[in-house]
Amino acid sequence: MTAQRAFRFGVNMAIPTSRGKWVEKCRRAEELGFDVIGVADHLGMPAPFPALILAAEATERVRLNTFVLNTPFYNPVLLAREVATADQFTDGRVELGLGAGYVKAEFEAADIPFLAGGRRVDHLEHTITTLKRLFVDPDHQPRTVQRPGPPLLVAGWGDKLLTVAAEHADIVAFTGASTGVDGALQIAGPEAMADRVAFARRALGARAADTEFNLLVQRVLPHDELPALLAELGPVLPAAVAEQPEKLPILLIGSPADIADRVRDLRTRYGFTYITVLESSMEAFAPAIPLLR
Repeated sequence: MTAQRAFRFGVNMAIPTSRGKWVEKCRRAEELGFDVIGVADHLGMPAPFPALILAAEATERVRLNTFVLNTPFYNPVLLAREVATADQFTDGRVELGLGAGYVKAEFEAADIPFLAGGRRVDHLEHTITTLKRLFVDPDHQPRTVQRPGPPLLVAGWGDKLLTVAAEHADIVAFTGASTGVDGALQIAGPEAMADRVAFARRALGARAADTEFNLLVQRVLPHDELPALLAELGPVLPAAVAEQPEKLPILLIGSPADIADRVRDLRTRYGFTYITVLESSMEAFAPAIPLLR
């Protein structure tokens, strides 16, 4: 059963900095007990694959995840080369996270057409099937260390994307927010999250018990910092929970014991066993990790 799966904890690194500071941050994440270091894929942030390879050199045990690649930016055959090389150079520590992309301004800056959401998901699925085909091809070089390829995480929210994730992914990641046509995010409340998880479970069918569910947590904070956060997030909060922010799945609020209790509740309620926090919340979340082992 998914509810019995052990927890895993990831931190998503996003802040560009020097080589030394990057190494320091990655070592700190491993020291704090995180299982996975992820690298986001946005313009203005470190390039994912070089960052992950440097993270591997700086650490010993953590897995390394693209969280998540803006898949329409990549040619699938060339991406297969990048992934296989990274898997070789990290001794098989790569987890491949893929998404359909949502920030229109980044597409425009890269001079890449920002296609309709359905077409971006089509490209994501084409990419997945190409990668899987190449990774099992005995003539494809370079070869991945992990066979038949690195574990695949697919992140999203809409029906079509979650259907693709259910068909192909080892890990289904829930963003906790819907995306408008302009790329703007609207944070989801508990009922919307339950609906998305239920949809994914139906699409997974018999695969549900063997598929890991990931949640991206946007902020971990003590109670006294909550008013400032609510003022910041106000326009994108669902009205039904604006007065009860502790019910939002993407927020973890309170002491380490409070946070650990809430993470256990998220596992019971939704099946989330793989929790990823943003770099800005790494230190705040860390004290809850030993309470959840």
